[in-house]
Amino acid sequence: MKPLASGVIALLAGLAGHTVALAQDAAATTPPAVVITGSRIPRAGTEGPSAVTVITGADIEKQGYRNVFDALSNQTQNSGFTQGADYGNTYTPSANAISLRGLGPNHTLVLLNGRRMADFPIAYDGTVNFTNLANIPSSVVDRIEILSGGASAVYGSDAIAGVVNIILKKQFDGVDVNLKAGGTSRGGASDQRLQITGGKSFDKLNTLFSVELLERDPLWSADRDFMASKTGVAPTAVLSRKNVSTGKYVDLGDTCASIGDLFGGSTVSYASKTGSYCASPKVGPTYWTTQTKNSSQNLFGSANYELSPTTTLYAEALYGQNRSTQNTRGPSWTSRSLTDSYFWNQNTHAYEAWTRYISPEEIGGVERFNRTWDDQASSLSFGIKGSIPGTRTWNYEAGYTASLYKSQDHRPRLLSNVDSFFLGPQLGVNADGVAIYAPDPARLTTRLTPAQFNTIAGATVSDDKSWTNTLSLTANGEVLDLPAGPLKVATVAELGKQGFSNVPDARINQGYFNLATGADVTAGTRKRYALGAEASIPVVKTVDATLAGRYDRYSFAGRNDGKFTYNGGIEWRPTQQLLVRGNYATSFRAPDMNYIYKARGTGYYASTTDYYRCAKAGVAIADCEYANYSPGADYVQTGSKDLRSEKGRSTGLGIVWSPSADFDVSVDYWNIKISDLVTNLSDDKLLRDEAACRLAGDLTSPTCADAIARVTRYPDNALFRPGEIKQILVNPINAASTSVDGIDVAGKYVFRTRDYGSFTAKANYSKTLNKHSRQFSGDPLKDDLDDLTNYDWRDKLNASVTWNQGRWSNTLFLQRYGKVPNAAGDAFLTPTTLVNASVVYRLNERATISVAVNNLFNQVKADNSAGWPYYPVGNYSPIGRQGWIELNYHFGG
Repeated sequence: MKPLASGVIALLAGLAGHTVALAQDAAATTPPAVVITGSRIPRAGTEGPSAVTVITGADIEKQGYRNVFDALSNQTQNSGFTQGADYGNTYTPSANAISLRGLGPNHTLVLLNGRRMADFPIAYDGTVNFTNLANIPSSVVDRIEILSGGASAVYGSDAIAGVVNIILKKQFDGVDVNLKAGGTSRGGASDQRLQITGGKSFDKLNTLFSVELLERDPLWSADRDFMASKTGVAPTAVLSRKNVSTGKYVDLGDTCASIGDLFGGSTVSYASKTGSYCASPKVGPTYWTTQTKNSSQNLFGSANYELSPTTTLYAEALYGQNRSTQNTRGPSWTSRSLTDSYFWNQNTHAYEAWTRYISPEEIGGVERFNRTWDDQASSLSFGIKGSIPGTRTWNYEAGYTASLYKSQDHRPRLLSNVDSFFLGPQLGVNADGVAIYAPDPARLTTRLTPAQFNTIAGATVSDDKSWTNTLSLTANGEVLDLPAGPLKVATVAELGKQGFSNVPDARINQGYFNLATGADVTAGTRKRYALGAEASIPVVKTVDATLAGRYDRYSFAGRNDGKFTYNGGIEWRPTQQLLVRGNYATSFRAPDMNYIYKARGTGYYASTTDYYRCAKAGVAIADCEYANYSPGADYVQTGSKDLRSEKGRSTGLGIVWSPSADFDVSVDYWNIKISDLVTNLSDDKLLRDEAACRLAGDLTSPTCADAIARVTRYPDNALFRPGEIKQILVNPINAASTSVDGIDVAGKYVFRTRDYGSFTAKANYSKTLNKHSRQFSGDPLKDDLDDLTNYDWRDKLNASVTWNQGRWSNTLFLQRYGKVPNAAGDAFLTPTTLVNASVVYRLNERATISVAVNNLFNQVKADNSAGWPYYPVGNYSPIGRQGWIELNYHFGG
């Protein structure tokens, strides 16, 4: 353990000796036993051998969180950079995920009432499976528990970085109607929400329901002045003709002036070193939403029926449908883009390449090229629970859960007739096999009408689905009485099956669209079963220990993969108000199904930066014409059925000091290591490595040899696109390892006054002390905290003060984000603090009204280091100040 963590713990342990008298004055109460995340054995308090953070339903509203995902993503343990719904160019723009400890969305297990949900059917970043957090109504959330560290010995696969358990309300009396609406001080991105939550008890039957309707407007780049246009770099080509043999652009005469009104009147003739072409600095920003438009409807219902005093039947159902709409690139055309990107012009007797970026004015508005996703998520759970007959303390639960997630992607595409639209009919091929055309230049230079555009544009429709079914049986109770108390045991048996399918539009392979063929169906299933046991052992009066072990076995792709994991924890209470705790756990993650079953997939990245060509040209990334070009490089991706499970180990040591019910503070040190980590390199990382290796002349080290083999380029003496990236090859292997450690500090203090109400101060701080990784076994260990391509937070702080007096409740919530690299990857951005505020007023016993403001001081973090969009995408938001007004009215009991 690091000196910082051990020193703080020792200090608190020493102080605890002076608080005995204070603790004796506190009222001693024994709360009812409940199951806390990290164990299946009921306990009287939330503190145990592992740290658990609890977010209540009230916290979600008072601290300015918009939904369950917003509450989780803002926790200090969530230090990892993720591509969420508002990231822009991402594989999963209709989903949101978290990354505890910066270990990736696939290493955090997300549960709903302790049960697994179906994965989002599209892999995160095209590689790993994860759980979407976008479809859970916040109105029925009782609390969210976040367990840090490995927990596979209790929950099985995926619980390496931690476990998030979203626990919903079990009872409700009456009906609550909640209306919430808000907007931004800078314009755009408004949203409205209606929630109706109700419940009633009928003798032995308890029922609860919730309906949530949400509408959220998009935020376009054009809505923010600072990113409405690209500055300091070459504008994007709108229309160009190039002589491929000479590398010079063909003069377009007065064409650019005649289409100057396109892209909001920003199209001009741009003179480059190789000639002039029509261009605009607003092309990219025009076709870009920084906040996704969203319309969602979520339903939840539950019922519990007391069959007898010792037996209860239960059922829960969750259904959500969601339409997400975004735009990250408009319709662009390059001649013969599926082959060599140029043709023989019979009229000019030259090899030429023509390009056209079609403007919103020509297609009927920018929304015409929007991309939409229609998602449906459902979950059904039912079972029976109660006391085991003939026993005094043993309880059981037998249940079945089925979860399904479907997503349909509607993506605008140009049709296969687009070449003939601009070039006319093909007249054969010449002796070199290059297509011959005799095009009329007016086809290229004349603006389109929406009707003409509709003849060359359509949309692909892909259908994606994932599902999981689980049958489980758990039991817990006391086995025997030891001198220090009863020995408690819990057992679990699970049987499950899951699957997924990604079905692309069949017309792609039929040549209907201007796309490369080879879009294959990706699908697969796997079965699993598990047996586990857990024990809570009172060693002596002041020391309790826990032990857990579990065996999971997966069957997939014609083979089996089994893993036994275990953990142990200890709690020492030298005094009533002091807890010293420690834990050690092993964990694992079964190979991602996307990694296993991925068919050969081809496509292109939304944008690419060619670091090698920029370096060769001696130009900074911010000024390089090869930086962030769109569409990006082509890729080929395949899966591997030989992948092994990832293995994890975690340790923790902490102290909790709670001298009274109004004050507590905790410090925890944590350490997580993962080996056999499956890696599928990002294109940006590969290109950075390839550039560094080529420039250093290193062609043989493991990382360099791999990077250069994966990035294939056209020859430097090629007629067209000399030296450019041809394609990037990616596939997964068990090769990497990573380790991370840090500290969490949490505290709470309640100050009560006679005349001015009560003040509650809370603070949570997480700091990553060390993070190292190794991509391949022969590589040197890399310090990820110093890595300027690692955009994870190094530390985060949340602090709040709530003042309750009479009918008023006022909260000020502060979030401090530590340093992260800038977009250019050459320096760190300074830490930033954002402030949220809320005021709640109870009008009467049934009605409350509240006002909440996020980002009170209207800060937008700037980052001009790599050019547009001039803010740190993914780490900060460009929205600015947001405000909401909310009204809640209770009907009935």
